[in-house]
Amino acid sequence: MSKKKSRKRVPEPVQPFEPISKGGSETLNYSLLAIVCVSVISVSLYAVYELSRPKRGIRPLEHARGDTAQKETNTRRATPRFYDFSNLFLKWDDLGENSMKTLKVTSNKSNIRPQDYAGPESCAECHQENFADWSNHSHRWMNALATEENVQGDFSGEARIQYHGGTGTFFRKGNEFRMRYERDDLVREYRITQTIGSRFYQYFVGVGLEGPEPKEHDYYTADFVLPFGYWLDRKAWVPVVHIFTEAHESVRWDSLEQLKPPVSARDDVEEVGAARGVIDHTQDIAVTYARSCNFCHTTFALGDMMIRNPKVIGPSLAEKYMLELDRYVSAVRPKIWDGTQAPEELPLAGLKSLIGDHFSMDAREHAVTLGVSCEACHLGCEEHTENEKSKPAFTGQNPHLFVDNSSELNTGRIPANLNAACARCHAGNRPTYAAGMSTWNSTEYSDAIKGSCYSQLTCVNCHDPHKSIGKRWTETPTQDDASCLSCHNEYREATARSRHTHHPAGSSGDRCLNCHMPKINEGMQDVVRTHTIFSPTEPQMLAAKHPNACNLCHLEKNIEWTISYLQDWYGRRYDRQAILAGYENPTESVGLGWLKGEHEATRLVATEAFAEQGAKWGLAAIINQLDDPYLLNRQFAQKAVEKMAGECKKI
Repeated sequence: MSKKKSRKRVPEPVQPFEPISKGGSETLNYSLLAIVCVSVISVSLYAVYELSRPKRGIRPLEHARGDTAQKETNTRRATPRFYDFSNLFLKWDDLGENSMKTLKVTSNKSNIRPQDYAGPESCAECHQENFADWSNHSHRWMNALATEENVQGDFSGEARIQYHGGTGTFFRKGNEFRMRYERDDLVREYRITQTIGSRFYQYFVGVGLEGPEPKEHDYYTADFVLPFGYWLDRKAWVPVVHIFTEAHESVRWDSLEQLKPPVSARDDVEEVGAARGVIDHTQDIAVTYARSCNFCHTTFALGDMMIRNPKVIGPSLAEKYMLELDRYVSAVRPKIWDGTQAPEELPLAGLKSLIGDHFSMDAREHAVTLGVSCEACHLGCEEHTENEKSKPAFTGQNPHLFVDNSSELNTGRIPANLNAACARCHAGNRPTYAAGMSTWNSTEYSDAIKGSCYSQLTCVNCHDPHKSIGKRWTETPTQDDASCLSCHNEYREATARSRHTHHPAGSSGDRCLNCHMPKINEGMQDVVRTHTIFSPTEPQMLAAKHPNACNLCHLEKNIEWTISYLQDWYGRRYDRQAILAGYENPTESVGLGWLKGEHEATRLVATEAFAEQGAKWGLAAIINQLDDPYLLNRQFAQKAVEKMAGECKKI
């Protein structure tokens, strides 16, 4: 990776829960924290746990605290180090008696080890309805083996795609599914091993069979996300999207170009190769599936996930937890580290290798199941299958997992625990609008907690966790309103709600979600509702020329009209000049301004809004979107033009 890459700040080391007592000449054991710095879908292709050098944005430990000048060694330190991933602390070696007095073990039982998980089939006998619903849920098919039953793409050999000056073909060879790309003197062929998704698109994971890389390159051994996916509704092959943040066509992710040499051929092998199995593709090229995707597409034991992805797991936890990394790994994953070497004597390279082994786990070998199955939410239920009276806990439990002594640990079906189950996958970072909500989906929990309503709401208030949503939201507007009105009693009566919304009772403008959860979140095939519950008066969205709820319905109105009504109806005062400065022509239709704007997500949302309303007066501007530099915008523009042209034919 380029040495010019900017550094990212890591959390300051902290003591777990309460300061460690250092009375007299007491010597504290060396404690080295395993830092896992990764965001599941991030621009970084692979994360190496750089504990000694800041090459990938992890600051060296000798600079982690201002009061410590001693440099890191491979043997011991005088001060234990703890890194706080919000509510999750990882520690390496002994804390000492004084520190342990501030903690209590979660349980002598366990529900976070791989052996604590029974698998979804064990649920079927007693929970027949839920099991049947899950069997048809898109969660189940988030990841699957590339078998005859699971592959939905057209591998007849007849389908073609023209992309970046070359041709992609899709065919079978014996019982294998193959993908091939040819352009001038570049030839790539892949053997497909796994599938991703089944609702809108099916993507594919595989290994290289032919390419310009030398035979020792990991291109031929590591599974990574392949460049083309299958659009199920249209029965067409398309380039994949959102493997990273979707980018301008000129710099878009493209796994067709030359890959970098393998790690062994690089000068900085000692710096980047300490974690075993590092995939050395550039960040523009191939996404290694185990290191970048399978966290959320498969079901791993929670203990493994705490080590693999603490930046996502930590913030989801309702209490502060500490995992004894050394004891847990030696007890649960002895093939990775059996504990025969004293923790304080483990060299940095060995610790990085230990973490790297967790990080690169292949789901086919180490996961509970491919796809998201029952225990992804319910945690390990092996004991429950043996004794139905032993109810599953909704929080992690293990002799090596601790909480603060003062915590009243509630392991039941409380809102915080229910939401934490969803947050384990539906959290993270996405590109955002001016007010902080994501522009595209899959981080619904992260969006939801940005709104005040989520202090009371849970995900299951609106979503049955076992039943599939399907391709379209099926609840009626009245049912959606009922979810909001269960708390907002003052608006239960139609006349009271109409006074609040200033729209006729039952009209589109009178619906809670249209104003407070507008459709501004790209969901691959459709624009769906944001999960951030916010007010349509939000000034940052107006000032940034990002989608606002009023103009999503009233595309033809100008921004002056919008501001005036928000001021008159809700008493909100704005810096009008500051807002108007963001609009080249304040008297122009906001909808048309969005279509011509610089923000790609806003252009996409506006295109969908015009199509849904059949606003054919914007058709010329939408046709221009067919040349948009962003692939997704072109796809949405194509759908919009087809829809509106079809309506024109009917006239």
